[in-house]
Amino acid sequence: MSARDQRFMSLALSLGQRGMGRVWPNPAVGCVIAQGDRIVGRGWTQDGGRPHAEPMALAQAGNAARGATAYVTLEPCAHHGKTPPCAAALITAGVARVVTAIEDPDPRVSGGGHAMLRDAGISVTSGVLRDQAARDHAGFLSRVTEGRPFLTLKLASSFDGRIATATGESKWITGPDARRMVHMMRARHDAVLVGGGTARVDDPALTIRDIGITRQPVRVIASRRLDLPLDGILARTALETPVWLCHGPNADALLISAWAGLGAVPIECPVGAGRQLDPLGMLQALGRAGLTRIFCEGGGALAASLLATGMVDEVIGFTAGVMLGAEGRPALGAMGIDSLAHAPRFDLVEVRAVGGDILHRWAKA
Repeated sequence: MSARDQRFMSLALSLGQRGMGRVWPNPAVGCVIAQGDRIVGRGWTQDGGRPHAEPMALAQAGNAARGATAYVTLEPCAHHGKTPPCAAALITAGVARVVTAIEDPDPRVSGGGHAMLRDAGISVTSGVLRDQAARDHAGFLSRVTEGRPFLTLKLASSFDGRIATATGESKWITGPDARRMVHMMRARHDAVLVGGGTARVDDPALTIRDIGITRQPVRVIASRRLDLPLDGILARTALETPVWLCHGPNADALLISAWAGLGAVPIECPVGAGRQLDPLGMLQALGRAGLTRIFCEGGGALAASLLATGMVDEVIGFTAGVMLGAEGRPALGAMGIDSLAHAPRFDLVEVRAVGGDILHRWAKA
């Protein structure tokens, strides 16, 4: 793996990150086309998933693509969908070499893009910055291989793990810098997920605000009975910003109809243990609907059920230097853990100060 290959692939990955939260159900791919040390084309998957990164970069490169090397963060597609195969576009443009980070596990591609390029006489190198690409494409990979989106759980709490006082006061435990960063994190995900209890108590907007981004994530509410306020912010804005409602099979048909009339999308999900929505079944339903990356912001019962069933891939914590005591409301609901051996464990990835708070990021062990 040459230093040049690593440098251009790193740039391609940074370009691909621009599409996070904006291109689902497609992967957020980046592409760089280079003649020697000179970049002649750059591209990334555009909003809504079209055009793909490769034709964007090829259009910028023009005739300079002939004999060039294309750096792509995911194996170029080899199937005809809404657009022709990207592998075919690279062949037609006359590139001499293609460098990729990881193979696409989608059965419609899975090695087929690389094979198409090699059959056309193009040199193919794969596996450059594989680990970073796997992290960037984790949502797409999870949806294809596991049938569910990649799930990040965000917890903002006091130093002693509380999210509100005993009376329910929670605004604001963390400071403005942490809250601004949460909005930036929402922007890199396809959807924001909360439980029905949070929707009832907080009446949240769950939108991205005050950072200059207009494209909004899907707002997903998990509520088995669908007993949510029909006059709240979510109901009033469902026609403006998507609201998806994960409910159980026995939810009131009148409530389902009422929410659909307001512009929301009801999604029936299976019920599991404790008569609550089955976390895996819910995430699989959201995966079938196209979501690849979900940002869960609680509440405690939903977070506990996702953790207990192994559905959380990443935990992001914001810890404030305030103490609320045992009477405060805990960040997590009951998980039925009677042994440390059964507790979900995560590996520390990052720790840093954000304003007056501490950000810590953990990956599934």
